[in-house]
Amino acid sequence: MTTPFTFTGRIRSVRFALQGLRLMIASQRNAQLHFAATLAVVAAGLALRLSRDEWCWIVVACVGVWTAEALNTAFEFLCDVASPDFHPAVKNAKDVAAGAVLLAAIGAAVIGLLVLGPHVVDRF
Repeated sequence: MTTPFTFTGRIRSVRFALQGLRLMIASQRNAQLHFAATLAVVAAGLALRLSRDEWCWIVVACVGVWTAEALNTAFEFLCDVASPDFHPAVKNAKDVAAGAVLLAAIGAAVIGLLVLGPHVVDRF
């Protein structure tokens, strides 16, 4: 049975999602690093007056990293509940999920260099 769509229900869902993001940033060192990197990239983009197209690439890169980090964090929480003691398969699964975050971060760094690099070179 599904519950009917309500505006207050959607507001509650958004509140839960924001709580999850706060938990991720508060509990995960890598999320804190991503947060700092996001702020730095946004500040650089504003200072360099990126075009709308360039901002689209920056947003896609940042959202990709944040999505990967959020899914990795959720996966780690679930793994810790499912297998509180060490298990090699859980370790492997966590390593693969962390690898996905690394891939997203490397891709975002490449996009950042491609978008921000020419602006920085032009300034100097």
